[in-house]
Amino acid sequence: MVFDERWYTVADLVEQLQVHEETVRKWIRDGDLRAYALSRKSGYRIRETDLREFLEAKATETKKLAA
Repeated sequence: MVFDERWYTVADLVEQLQVHEETVRKWIRDGDLRAYALSRKSGYRIRETDLREFLEAKATETKKLAA
């Protein structure tokens, strides 16, 4: 695990990706986006590496659908 890696909250991803909070939470629940639950109050954290992998997978999926 890389300790100097950036970590995101669900709110960070909502702002960055311009999607609804429930969309991000669904990706996490469905196992599409790896996230780490810190506590009920603190919520989830998503590593930058996991976000990149998720976005690459989504881009590949979109390309396949367009073909």
